[in-house]
Amino acid sequence: MEVATKVMTLALLVGLLIAGASSPVQADPEAEKAATSAALSWLMLIDEGRYAESWKQASDYFRGAVTEKGRDTSLRGVRVPLGKTMSRQVRSTKEATSLPGAPDGHYVVMEFATSFANKASVIETVTFMLDKGRQWRAAGYFIR
Repeated sequence: MEVATKVMTLALLVGLLIAGASSPVQADPEAEKAATSAALSWLMLIDEGRYAESWKQASDYFRGAVTEKGRDTSLRGVRVPLGKTMSRQVRSTKEATSLPGAPDGHYVVMEFATSFANKASVIETVTFMLDKGRQWRAAGYFIR
């Protein structure tokens, strides 16, 4: 599967979750807080252009869907033109135990209202999953 197709697959998973095609769970504020903290740290790597490191810190699921080189290329194409990150605010969080096309697990999908130097208003959607080691790791990333 080529990189663009894999990236679109991840974007589709996030889109379906936002549209409600998931198995929601009882909201756990502590899980949402931990996932959001992990996501903000992970996004900082991307903000700093440390794409390879962000790929290495992502979930096994994420790394299986896109190669490190493919991830680097796609992020450079999307993020570099946006310029420096100016601000990022959490818009929403949603927990789920099932996402279309992904293994069952504990997920938190977060939307961030983000402003960049060259684009004042962007929505970043970040999906994190709780891995076997009980660490929150990236499972998807989408900018619109």
